[in-house]
Amino acid sequence: MTTCASERHDHHDVYAAQCPCREVLDLLANKWSALAIGAMEEGPQRFGALQRRLEGVSPKVLTSTLRRLEEKGFVDRTIYPAVPLHVEYALTDLGRGVAQPLGQLRLWVEEHIDEID
Repeated sequence: MTTCASERHDHHDVYAAQCPCREVLDLLANKWSALAIGAMEEGPQRFGALQRRLEGVSPKVLTSTLRRLEEKGFVDRTIYPAVPLHVEYALTDLGRGVAQPLGQLRLWVEEHIDEID
């Protein structure tokens, strides 16, 4: 049976049922999270631009995804006091750090999709 440390900087085991790593893995392995992070690699994005880029995502799902990414520290949300209100989403250092491996996964899928049943 695997265990997982509960304090910061102790050994974590993503295979352990109670490991907090699982929540982060669940967030990052979600298609909308992976795609939103990829879209923000190009720089800060407004909500509407992200929704257009992530074809097929509903406003509700995109809002939820961005909130979860912000809560975990992958995305910063900046509100600009203008009329109308201007909000931008941008990757944090943590978000930029995970963008590369997620980008490799997206590229791998695109390159191998014809081999997958």
